[in-house]
Amino acid sequence: MQFNKYYLSAFSSFVIWGFFSLALKPLKDYASLDILFYRIFLATVLLLVINLIFRKKEVQNDVAVFKSLEKPVRNKMIFLTIVGGFLLTVNWFLFIYAINHVSLQSASFAYMICPILTTILAYFILKEKLSRWQWFSVALCVVSCAILSYGHITDLIYSLVIAFSFALYLISQRKNNQFDRFVILTVQMLIASLVILPFFPVYSDTVPTASLFYVLLVVIVVVFTIIPLYLNLYALKGMNSSAVGILMYTNPLIHFFLAVYYFKEEVQVTQIVSYSLILISIVVFNERLLFGRKVRL
Repeated sequence: MQFNKYYLSAFSSFVIWGFFSLALKPLKDYASLDILFYRIFLATVLLLVINLIFRKKEVQNDVAVFKSLEKPVRNKMIFLTIVGGFLLTVNWFLFIYAINHVSLQSASFAYMICPILTTILAYFILKEKLSRWQWFSVALCVVSCAILSYGHITDLIYSLVIAFSFALYLISQRKNNQFDRFVILTVQMLIASLVILPFFPVYSDTVPTASLFYVLLVVIVVVFTIIPLYLNLYALKGMNSSAVGILMYTNPLIHFFLAVYYFKEEVQVTQIVSYSLILISIVVFNERLLFGRKVRL
């Protein structure tokens, strides 16, 4: 893997997501479902406006490509797009709930487990190959997660479900590469809106009136939803899912530093050891990129 625009896109998306808590924490007094509802609805509206007004040519090209596909391929693309929208909805709700009602570090832990799950699923499902150094990196990640999970069963359960949902999303979208990524993202947001729409009248709270809610919501939708998701989907055009997954470790590392130095959450020696192992694992996994070594499977 060479350092290119795909690598930079993946890295940038996870760096952006690493600072998500800065916009989310001030909304802790609002229900997680309400934040999810408005986030998805607003993202869907913005994406539809952008595509239907400014990207008509790309939409028309994708429609033509869709019609030209054989029925089995077409059905596969429809299935992967629908699954992607559903997985994003589940992942976002659990992530918001974990940050605001469990702990910021539990959300970070989810994205420590996710690269491991992504790498393993990519190996078995997508048949992606890994070098011995990369497998060693995965082993370091497993050790790190084992250390962090000790004595935190509740956090571990939330983390596993969050991680598994996003790992499946990455794996599914690696094969969903027939269409423009921005159009795919728009369709997935539309699907997510349709999934949650029946629950909105029943489970939504009173309509927020504070201007801060809507200001932060716009920031969340544009900066922490549309931009990083597009960068992530774009990166999957030119990178293996496992490589994208390992870069995800920049996300929990940023979460960890924010939790300790900004939100003043308590830190333990085991956490310092675990995150140090994560830093080492990132270097090991990308040793070919960093040191120009040839791959040895």
